[in-house]
Amino acid sequence: MTTGFSSFALGGGATQKQRVSYFYDDDVGNYTYGLGHPMKPHRVRMCHTLVTNYGLYKKMDVIRPKRATARQMTRFHNDEYVDFLARLTPDMVGGEGMSESTKHLFNLGDDCPVFDGLFEFCSISAGGSIAAANKLTRGESDIAINWAGGLHHAKKTEASGFCYINDIVLAILELLRFHQRVLYIDIDIHHGDGVEEAFYTTDRVMTASFHMTEFFPGTGKLEETGIGKGKNYAVNVPLQKGMDDWSYQNLFEPIIKHIMEWYRPGAVVLQCGADSLAGDKLGCFNLSMKGHANCVAYVKSFGIPMVVVGGGGYTVRNVARAWTFETAVLLNEQLPEELPFNSYFEYYGPEYRLDVPANNMKNDNTPEDLHNLKAQIIENLRHIPCAPSVQMQEVPRDYSSSDDEDDEMDVDTRITRRLADSRIVPDEELSDSEDE
Repeated sequence: MTTGFSSFALGGGATQKQRVSYFYDDDVGNYTYGLGHPMKPHRVRMCHTLVTNYGLYKKMDVIRPKRATARQMTRFHNDEYVDFLARLTPDMVGGEGMSESTKHLFNLGDDCPVFDGLFEFCSISAGGSIAAANKLTRGESDIAINWAGGLHHAKKTEASGFCYINDIVLAILELLRFHQRVLYIDIDIHHGDGVEEAFYTTDRVMTASFHMTEFFPGTGKLEETGIGKGKNYAVNVPLQKGMDDWSYQNLFEPIIKHIMEWYRPGAVVLQCGADSLAGDKLGCFNLSMKGHANCVAYVKSFGIPMVVVGGGGYTVRNVARAWTFETAVLLNEQLPEELPFNSYFEYYGPEYRLDVPANNMKNDNTPEDLHNLKAQIIENLRHIPCAPSVQMQEVPRDYSSSDDEDDEMDVDTRITRRLADSRIVPDEELSDSEDE
């Protein structure tokens, strides 16, 4: 049996074939934040395994991206911070290599632990998003996917919310070299504060974040709309717990439609944090897999070049399901509901199906509240000029293709087996038990 994409799941979008690139580095699954930490990079490998076993890789350009260099990261992040991450090792924690004041300065700790291979992990995530943006700017793809990206909390000089390097900001900076306006959309349950903060004073990037109110990181209030030239170019949609598919769709689509019509972005970056799905360990929304994917399909329907990245998501089996399904949505492909046999098949029991259903959680978002919220947001958007102009200027140098050989990392270079084994995720790390 196969599930065709319903009009809801497709968001009523067009079925025109678009060129899709998919960026993946298999090493991303080797890193671990530590036993018991909710962030598990291994979920990206689980997703890729499903993508492969469903045969979706045959429908798109699969690329192993170059890893981001320290120099590329400093296009946004502070030099001192990037240099510190590049030198950081677990042995430095608690020793002479790193004082408590230094940990506090860069916000390292329980949420953002120091683990083996931290900088390499950041370089994989950032490298994929930078490469995805460059694939669009070169006109070689219409859609570029990097599920290892989406780390939207990282700030210019510090880590935050499991995020160390903000790959999204780095990708947007690449897009701004060729596009006058870029739209960033965030459907993670947490506010996309790092990205918003980076572009809070400019009209060249509009940020639209749909998130849980009074939740980490505590920002993203309705009245936070930007300052200076960026006034009204930060759109925040704070929601209550229990948000369901129908309510989300009836809020998301009108707001995005209005933004598209007035702002007219040249490119879109869509962050698909899966912690807004029902049953997430850290989330408290009630979106089904298809409700979440409807956002992806709706944004795709505008036919604007788009970078699609991952983000949060802490029930790993559901993250893998959702991002696999959304890969298929971006490809206009239908998938069987029965999961193909794969290396992590046992994690999808007992149903072994490609579905994340909603549950019977109460929706605290009343129709009246949502109507008033939507009306206020659209009223704020009326204050922005239609397609704000940008002064013509020379395209900045492409730092993604630096001539400095010492600053580039050979993607074909493999780490030693001993080092690889030291980073292998322990069996307990993959556990999806609620006892964690």
